[in-house]
Amino acid sequence: MIFWIILIIFSLYLIVTYNSLINIKHNVEKAWANIDVLLKQRNDELPKLIDTCRVYMTHEAQTLQKVIQARAGVDSARETHDVAALNLAESALTSSLGGLFAVAENYPNLKADQTFLNLQQRITGLENQIADRREFYNDTATNNNVRIKQFPDVIVAVLFGFERAEMLKFSSEQLKDIDVAARFNRQ
Repeated sequence: MIFWIILIIFSLYLIVTYNSLINIKHNVEKAWANIDVLLKQRNDELPKLIDTCRVYMTHEAQTLQKVIQARAGVDSARETHDVAALNLAESALTSSLGGLFAVAENYPNLKADQTFLNLQQRITGLENQIADRREFYNDTATNNNVRIKQFPDVIVAVLFGFERAEMLKFSSEQLKDIDVAARFNRQ
């Protein structure tokens, strides 16, 4: 009789823990999918921004090319769900967009173009949403990683092959201080 009670309790624990870990795993996937949607939206907007800038910036082909290459890197990492590659590509895109917006300061007609302003605001808004979703993804991934390492949940995690979720990290380029004075002093 005691054996059956212990077996029932163990089975219930196994079922509840397994279902909880499955829920966490799917939350990580959902958080990634939310980032994926925003990255796709941003990548759809970038060609419009580049085309708008191209009209005005005839001598800035290198700046535009960096944005195009960085966009392709993000798109490739997004499609393959490669978190490490996405970290690098996001860093390159953030840097190249910063360069593009800085160069745009030298083109008064471009800065006044309503299409450029709308696209710049849209992309900036998407960047903020991506940052929020990255934070949510990392929270969810951390929750997953902690749960699959905690005892006794680790037993269920190992039995059913639950894996660690990779964190989205910021590059040193994304974390460095911005020289605000230098940005205001550009001609």
